[in-house]
Amino acid sequence: MRPSLAWTIFVSTGVVLAALFLTPLWLVIRGGFFVDGEFTLKYLLGVFQNPIYAEGLFNSLKLAIGTTAIVTLIAVPLAWLSNRYDFAGKSVLSGLVLVPMILPPFVGAIGFQQILGHYGTLNVLLGIDFDWLGRAQYFGVILLQALALYPIMYLNAAAALANVDPAMEEAAENLGCTGVRKFLRITLPLIMPGLFAGGTIVFIWSFTELGTPLIMNYHRCAPVQVFDALKEIGTNPFPYSLVFVMLSTSVALYLVSKLLFGREAYAMQSKAATASVARRAVGWRSVVIPLLFVLVILVALTPHFGVVATSLSVPGSWYRSVLPQELTTANYVEALGHSMTVSSIRNSLLYSSLAVVFNIVIGIAIAMVVVRSKIPFRGTLDALAMLPLAVPGLVMAFGYLALSSQLSNLPWVKDSPFWQSLFDVRINPTLFLVIAYGVRRLPFMVRSAAAGLQQTSVTLEEAAANLGAGPVTTLRRITLPLITANLIAGCLLTFSFSMLEVSDSLMLAQRQDYYPITKTIYELFRLIGTGKYIASALGVWAMVFLAVTILGSSLILGKKLGAVFRA
Repeated sequence: MRPSLAWTIFVSTGVVLAALFLTPLWLVIRGGFFVDGEFTLKYLLGVFQNPIYAEGLFNSLKLAIGTTAIVTLIAVPLAWLSNRYDFAGKSVLSGLVLVPMILPPFVGAIGFQQILGHYGTLNVLLGIDFDWLGRAQYFGVILLQALALYPIMYLNAAAALANVDPAMEEAAENLGCTGVRKFLRITLPLIMPGLFAGGTIVFIWSFTELGTPLIMNYHRCAPVQVFDALKEIGTNPFPYSLVFVMLSTSVALYLVSKLLFGREAYAMQSKAATASVARRAVGWRSVVIPLLFVLVILVALTPHFGVVATSLSVPGSWYRSVLPQELTTANYVEALGHSMTVSSIRNSLLYSSLAVVFNIVIGIAIAMVVVRSKIPFRGTLDALAMLPLAVPGLVMAFGYLALSSQLSNLPWVKDSPFWQSLFDVRINPTLFLVIAYGVRRLPFMVRSAAAGLQQTSVTLEEAAANLGAGPVTTLRRITLPLITANLIAGCLLTFSFSMLEVSDSLMLAQRQDYYPITKTIYELFRLIGTGKYIASALGVWAMVFLAVTILGSSLILGKKLGAVFRA
């Protein structure tokens, strides 16, 4: 790529990211520190001095730490066993381990409560009355989030283990370092960049998760407190300060990962000099290892089973019983026929499709600069494009709300119905939902496109240029066809996760006519009587949709899928 073209793309994409990503973040910061044009620390300090806000932050940190700990305990042993042993059904079980990703945690909360609640399946089955979810729902939230997020850590751990040079472990064994000692002193330090990268994503995700605590009635945490304060966004600086604390915590963790592990915190590690060879599991290992995988998969699928069973239940028939006493498909009919459902599906398709188009253009451009050019500071552009992984969706949504509030109060916007419908989320949130979906999923496209370009020889592009083909022609006829599979994977991930985005949808969509599917599921769940049954029916649709998407992406990207979920 010619330096002049690379610089043009660098500046253009940098301006776009600054306008659509950094501006909302600046408004969040300014809203918490500047009141009536004057700088003050009053409200930031007030967050920690106010017992309600302080408790919310503390509880959010507890949720993040608890979730990350459980995820690590589940994912790392599974990844290690999968890397070191061949066993019956390994390929199938390794694929099924990723299945929990197909259900957003907040949807799984509906079925989770049916199974682990006071009068749920497990207590009825055991004949006891135990509070599995915890009196305040804390344990229920961290367990549900862990069961949904451990595949992210598993993917990163598996990729990191695959890149460990077995020669180093063999050398340690020759020196008498074996078993647990070898793992702790040799293997663990080598895979730590991958673990820390996956752990960073899990921590940030669970620290700022809105939907799961909301459905589980765990209201004393920061994300729910921010959600409850949306009505005060124009008058109360405290929500801004609270969001800033969440933002700074997440970004600080992200920067720590960069400082400790460099680019390996978000990019694939280099390949090992020698490929590791998994040995055949024999004896008790041949039985125990597959059973361990099966056990984790069954437990992780508990919310999925609960959602499906709830969607097929006659309202009120699943109470103090192991399974629903009466089954029906009427919930699916009612869900599809509900006034909110059809429009929400149409809206989500529109928002997600436009987000994909946005990401294709921006993502390919950034990947080309990062991989195909030698200009200085290209790493800065790459880091900026990956930074949305470190910024919680809740923070971004709040920033876009602040931006919408600023724009909608401009005189020329107030005087024009067109500009009002474009910039005021209270009237029409389409623009900001598309931007939010696109910016938050941009790392998926950048990493997918970059992986394709790294696997493709640049000589073909150089040959085309030598034969007189311009940059656009070379891109269209040479580059894009060669990386089509990777782009499809990036598009699938962008589209599917946009379709099922929670934080942006709950906060930005404020009119029923513009509800996306996740906002509709939440509103249906709140309905008295049949609400949770109809919401579960829509959740099953979402589950099937995301399952097909992730399966297709994993088949295309293979182990590189883990790189998509790295901070």
